[in-house]
Amino acid sequence: MRTKQFILPLLLFILLQACGNKQEHYDASGSFEADEVVVSSQLSGQILSFNVNEGDSLSQGQIVGVIDSTNLALQKEQVRATIQSLSKKTANVAPQIQLLQNQLAVQQAQLKNLLHERDRTERLVKADAATGKQLDDLNAQVDVLQKQMDVTQQQIAVQRSNIATQNRSILSESAPLQKQAAQVEEQISKARVVNPVSGTVITKYAEQGEVTAPGKALYKIANLSTLTLRAYITGAQLSQLKLGQQVKVLVDNGADQYRTYSGTIYWISDKAEFTPKTIQTKEERANLVYAVKIRVKNDGYLKIGMYGEVQLQNP
Repeated sequence: MRTKQFILPLLLFILLQACGNKQEHYDASGSFEADEVVVSSQLSGQILSFNVNEGDSLSQGQIVGVIDSTNLALQKEQVRATIQSLSKKTANVAPQIQLLQNQLAVQQAQLKNLLHERDRTERLVKADAATGKQLDDLNAQVDVLQKQMDVTQQQIAVQRSNIATQNRSILSESAPLQKQAAQVEEQISKARVVNPVSGTVITKYAEQGEVTAPGKALYKIANLSTLTLRAYITGAQLSQLKLGQQVKVLVDNGADQYRTYSGTIYWISDKAEFTPKTIQTKEERANLVYAVKIRVKNDGYLKIGMYGEVQLQNP
């Protein structure tokens, strides 16, 4: 009877010790973090609308706010008006060319008459009914008129060239103005605050009605569906790890209990560093360790900053 009374407490003590050792055993520890994205304003102006609250789940590409862009819209209208006014600055070559063409038509009619008269005079000279001087005078008039026609045709070509050059110079201003309009339009598009990644709003920095500026933070968002446990291992443990390795992650769940998760190692530091002060004891912090990142699927209980412990293999 005495033996049974002695053995039963002993077995209970050993069992409790075994359970305690199982709970306390871990190979590394660290804290959870997430890839946080700080969304900033890309435009100066008053925030007209801002549908963001801490804890909201936002999807990628979702428009969550609008910044006043009235000034940019006016700039765009001004550039468009300037482009339209360029056509009014161009010269119309048609009236001037028409005058020269009318002048050329008259000269052509005169030439036709002179040639007819010259041919008739040539026949008269052969018949001794006209003098050679009369024929020479007509030939001289034909030469003068032909030269005048050449000058008129050159004037038409020069006029067309000059007006075309002048108009090209004016219209060439359109391309830079079009680019300027596109730049203003691109700035106007930044008036919409577009959420860059899917996730949960962690911190909100601005409110509707406030005036913001480029680079000023509006809110912080992170994808909390999967968190990263940044843990630290010793150099002796380094040979036991590899990328893609599955490990067990333990998180406190009450006083003497743990919540267990499956994690995957996706990054191992190639440089040693001193143990962070928040990890282990003062003596152990003097040792060099390596940081590892473990991806853990979040069931809703994991939080940023929460501590976690890693078991490289089941004890």
